[in-house]
Amino acid sequence: MQKHTLISTLLAALILPVSALAANYTVDPTHTYPHFSVSHLGFSTLQGRFDKSSGKVTFDQAAKTGTVDITIDAASISTGLAKRDDHLKSPDFFNAAEFPTLSYKGSIHFKGDTPASVQGNLTLLGVTKPVTLTIDSFKCGTNPMSKKEECGAGASTQIKRSDFGMKSFLPGVGDDIKLVFEIEAYKD
Repeated sequence: MQKHTLISTLLAALILPVSALAANYTVDPTHTYPHFSVSHLGFSTLQGRFDKSSGKVTFDQAAKTGTVDITIDAASISTGLAKRDDHLKSPDFFNAAEFPTLSYKGSIHFKGDTPASVQGNLTLLGVTKPVTLTIDSFKCGTNPMSKKEECGAGASTQIKRSDFGMKSFLPGVGDDIKLVFEIEAYKD
């Protein structure tokens, strides 16, 4: 009977869900840079970023699964010019007083053994729309300075700001917005 119990226990251990190996990561706010670019009157491309973000990532390389949950502080927008930043925080654009955060939640999808995209939902100005991010770079390993296990990625997409109700100054300020998420997250 003991032999049967031991074999059953070993078999159960072998067929445990692979997701049990998933690791949780906390977004490192000092090395995470959500940023954007938009046409300005067709003459130049304005670059901006958000200086405050937080979030969680789960990742399981063996099971080829993962999730991303990022929150961005709308009032942390920075374009290098305080007057413009104040205007971007106003109801004309991000309306940071009424909508203090932007968020993105999604699932990581693989191509072979490599994370290739994140399919999820972006919430901006209280409007939630499906948005797929293309993962342009990805690496996990031990950070040589902190000695912590970390993962980093760069992901990008393009959205139309008008889809989220941000319509001020169209078409002078472009409708097409390129979003880039540079993220580092350390294992919990």
